[in-house]
Amino acid sequence: MKYGFIGCGNMGGAIARALSKATTDFLITDRSGKAKALAQELGCTYTDSAAICQQADAIFLGVKPHMLKDTLAPLTPALLARKPLLISMVAGVEIQQIEGFLGEKLPILRIMPNTPVAVGKGVIQYCRNDLVTEEMLNAFLKDLSGAGVLDPLDESLIDAASAISGCGPAFVYQFIEALADGAVACGIPRPKAMEYAAATVIGAGEMVLTTGQHPGALKDAVCSPGGSTIQGVRTLEQHGFRGAVMDCVIAAFEKNQKLGK
Repeated sequence: MKYGFIGCGNMGGAIARALSKATTDFLITDRSGKAKALAQELGCTYTDSAAICQQADAIFLGVKPHMLKDTLAPLTPALLARKPLLISMVAGVEIQQIEGFLGEKLPILRIMPNTPVAVGKGVIQYCRNDLVTEEMLNAFLKDLSGAGVLDPLDESLIDAASAISGCGPAFVYQFIEALADGAVACGIPRPKAMEYAAATVIGAGEMVLTTGQHPGALKDAVCSPGGSTIQGVRTLEQHGFRGAVMDCVIAAFEKNQKLGK
């Protein structure tokens, strides 16, 4: 499939980087023109929305939720004439809403990626309407295989999944920064503290995925009786660490639900 991107900000750019591992024969556009530099870097083509609607077999929609209806309006005749696959990464906007904007059903794949797809360590949940064929889906999964984990999910759960994996990197970055700051306070040079913190988070995540053990069991294995780790865990509990993390995910989920309204 020949792909196009209408809207290519941080998330669209991350997907474009992942797609470039499979092909550079795709088109991108954005409102500001900032994506011209990305097109030059990746070796793809910067053009306009009209050209993308005329040439692309599959089109990523990466605009803000409140802009989607107005973005699609002038493009609708061309889209209905060619019926390309639309791949929406627009937060909070359901497939049925997009169909309503168009006034007719087209093949629509709704995805919820995160920015680590740019380095091949991302997560993309996806769902589709009944016009997306197995051939379309398999081509998409093959071309984006370099992005990381691609997992089918019922659309009713997409907003909740986005609160974990879509928003989650920001929460993890805060944790990495805090770990590093604590290490700096203990005398570790900042570059080393940042490297140690990031590598520790990666390693801990791999332990959960590789061993299949519950995180609580892995935590217990590190907490020796009377040791330093259990004192650190106790301090996190005193400050409501787990409750704060749960609340931030719930807050992100509730915001996701409001975005498409």
